[in-house]
Amino acid sequence: MINAFYLKKLYKEDGKSMQEIADIIGCSLNTVVYWLKKGGISTRSRSEATYLKRNPHGDPFSFRLPTTPLEHELFGLGLGLYWGEGNKANQNSIRLGNTDPALIRNFICFLRTFFAIDITKLKFGLQVFSDIDPREALDFWIKQLNIHRDQINKPVVTKSGVVGTYHKKNQTGVLTVMFHNKKARDLLVGLLPM
Repeated sequence: MINAFYLKKLYKEDGKSMQEIADIIGCSLNTVVYWLKKGGISTRSRSEATYLKRNPHGDPFSFRLPTTPLEHELFGLGLGLYWGEGNKANQNSIRLGNTDPALIRNFICFLRTFFAIDITKLKFGLQVFSDIDPREALDFWIKQLNIHRDQINKPVVTKSGVVGTYHKKNQTGVLTVMFHNKKARDLLVGLLPM
């Protein structure tokens, strides 16, 4: 017989997988599954198990609400930026793209302040027209945001078409800031007024 308290500690508190528990206790996987059910211990879904495996030390973010008038202003700005410019269709990450470095900086400040996201954990995508030098655009964004080159994916070059107003304003490309975490994305989307 397996001790239910020990089993619960291994599975719920320590975040061990069923197979890891079987290896620790020296029994089969089926035995662990049996005792989890018998002990009334709810099991993780596959997505929860994958998330836990990828984040063994807990969430790579921690959310908090604003506490000062200045923070309330930044919080409202961040939500508004994501509501207007963010990609809500992507189910697995927070994504916001724009051509304005100040807008991107403010959104990063929002993520750092209220989600405690380490800026080095952010990834970026850059899209430029074919008549723009991708290296110059990369250098521009790296300098503007004080980020590392390896945080930016290989630029996507779009063939220049009819020169319009948008194209004239866009000499450094569209930069998309990304934080790949479904839990953080769902939390942010849940804060939006719908």
